[in-house]
Amino acid sequence: MAGNVVADLIRSLLDNLQESGSDLTSWEALSMILEFPEGSFNEAHGYLYLPDGEIAPVAADPWKVESAVKAYTDSYYAPGDTLPRKILVQFDRASGKYNVLFEETDEDRWKVTPRNFREIREELRPALA
Repeated sequence: MAGNVVADLIRSLLDNLQESGSDLTSWEALSMILEFPEGSFNEAHGYLYLPDGEIAPVAADPWKVESAVKAYTDSYYAPGDTLPRKILVQFDRASGKYNVLFEETDEDRWKVTPRNFREIREELRPALA
């Protein structure tokens, strides 16, 4: 069951990417951060890694991916459990491999600022092949 909800989550994120001004068809890898401030999902943002070395910032409409995110979290958390602060979803397009990391306590983990954006986007780059 978990494999299906993971595939559905990744598919939903990809299907609902908002334009970033980059070519969204030739990417190699994806990293998306799902945020749950105050225990409720409200944001999905991250990066597409393109073959030419470009790293394109992207976001997915939270309203459009909410049901896939809920199905995924429902497969790990019981009703009434506290949801994580953030979830990192990484996907390598060529290999089909993925990784999902949960951040239970640190609200600042993977937080992008003007000073750290280059480091964060490299830290989030999937190394799954």
